[in-house]
Formats: sequence, C-alpha cells, structure tokens
Amino acid sequence: MRPFGYERADDIARASRYPTGQGQTDAPVQFLAGGTTLIDLMKLDVLRPERVVDVTPLTQSHSEIEATPQGLRLGAFATMAAVAGHAGVIAGYPAIAQSLQLAASPQIRNMATLGGNVLQRTRCPYYRDPSWAECNKRTPGSGCAAMKGFSRQNAVLGVDEGCIAQYPGDLGVVLAALGAEAELVGSGGARRIPFQSLHRPAGQPHIEHTLQPGEVIVAFRIPGGEVARRSLYLKIRDRQSYEFAIASAAVGLELDKGIVRQARIGLGGMAYRPWRADAAEAALIGEPLTEDNARAAAEIALRGAITHGRNDYKPELGRRTLVRALVQAAAMET
Repeated sequence: MRPFGYERADDIARASRYPTGQGQTDAPVQFLAGGTTLIDLMKLDVLRPERVVDVTPLTQSHSEIEATPQGLRLGAFATMAAVAGHAGVIAGYPAIAQSLQLAASPQIRNMATLGGNVLQRTRCPYYRDPSWAECNKRTPGSGCAAMKGFSRQNAVLGVDEGCIAQYPGDLGVVLAALGAEAELVGSGGARRIPFQSLHRPAGQPHIEHTLQPGEVIVAFRIPGGEVARRSLYLKIRDRQSYEFAIASAAVGLELDKGIVRQARIGLGGMAYRPWRADAAEAALIGEPLTEDNARAAAEIALRGAITHGRNDYKPELGRRTLVRALVQAAAMET
C-alpha cells in the first residue's frame, strides 16, 4: 500500500468540501466508511489516493432505518447487517433483506455500509490486477483484456467494446428494481435522484457514478406497497457462501386474482451496472403469471445480450433464474 494522508470529516458540510472522486480510479481523494472495498483495492495498488477522508462519524446521524407500509428510508451509513436483520424490512421489503443476507460474510456485513455497498467496484480480475496493462477502468484508453481473456463472470448486458466488467453488488439490483431514490448532499446542497441514474452506462469505464465531487449519499428511499411486500431476490453463484452472483434476479409483483398489475425486475450478475428490465416488466402487465409468460418476459429481459466466449452460458442462466424468481414471487403470501 502506498503512503496517503488521512483526515476525518465530522459532518456533511466538512465532507462535502473534499474533491472526492468516488467511482473514479485515478481520484486523488477517496471517502472511507466501512472500508471493506477501498482498503482491498489500495492494498492491490489499484486505487492510489493521495488522501483518505474518514466519514464514519456520519454514522451517528445517517444510519436510520424507517420502515412503514408507505415506504422505507434507509440511512446510507447503516450497516448491511443492521438492515438485513430489521423486522420491518424483512416483512415489508423482503428482497432487500435477502440481498443483504446473501452478500459477503458476517464480518463484512457487520462493517460495510449501504452507501459503500452500492458503490463497490467490479471484481473483474483484469481491473484488480495491475500487472495487466489493458484495463480501461484503471487506465483509460488502454483497452479491455477481458474481451479476449477470461470472461466467465463478466457482463453480457449494457456493455460496449471498451469494458465488459460486471457490477458485483446485490442490494443495488434490488434498489433498481423497486424504483428507489438516492438522497445526496454536497457543496451545492441536497438533491434526490432515481437510483437507476446513480451508475453511469458504459462509455467511460473509469468514471462509474454520477456523484459530483464531494457529494455524499446519505439515504435511500424505497416505495412501499404490494410490489415491495411480494418481492424476492434469487442469487445463483458457484458456491453457497461468500461468493458473488453469476446470475441473480430481484422481482416484485402486484397481483389481482392472478393477473399482474405491476411488475418490477432487476438483473444481477449479467450487466455492467444495476439493471432494470423495463420491457420485460411491461410484457407481464395484464397477463397471468404463468411459467410460459415468465419465460416470454425472460426472453425479452436478456434480448441483446453480448457474450465473449467463456460467458456464453450467461444469457440462458439469466433467463432461467428470472423465470424461477417470478414463479416463486407469484406464490408468496402477502
């Protein structure tokens, strides 16, 4: 690990004064909250910040969990473990609890914050190993070694010729599916944005987020209702613990006598960023949730997938995962 300066920010106003570049590999300043991703990448010599700003004091004012039938507000400094075990989240927003329970290890869940979790960096081995010169996320314009290399876990949706890195998170997929908003505070004041607009599309791989310099995520808001209550997160991985998804699906349904009135679909393990399958959702509206209709929606959700040899299996696995998730969600009692 390279030498770096260390400072603490005791309040949002002070944190916002630092020109951080969260989601940008060459940023000279990085925030530290739980630190479970940042420290790893600094040890690997992938991130080389000149200064680390410790924002853990903000935990005291931004770790609330407010669950009501109308909506859920989660402080971005709440830990994954606290939210996963909250009775109101488990009852009214089960997909959120499941996505956190299935992530990482108990030790990491006890430390990692929600804000840091949704901003975590890709697990693409070419990004995380600086001995590979070709990585547009690390060194813009250098190329993408994964294109012709080991691509088994890389993305098939939302990619371009510059990067096929897979977004590794679980919670972000659920937040995208359920139409969450992120509350941000920075030097320009406070603002809310749709969670889907937090992560940038492919095009400039070294800049992953739309956060402004010094901007901090302080909370997430998730709408309540039957879609949230009848929701689940299904995660397929190579082993049953401490592993990232090779395919996952976050789904939420509102049913009226078996007919779909609302549908929400997020895909994980498949895409460059948290992925909302809007067209697949629209195909289910007004139809009974049968396995055949679920398959038709899954075909739409994975339409346009681009593979690179070793990840040729992913579209079919993604389709099967989504069908299984939809059928299970339809059978839930709410």
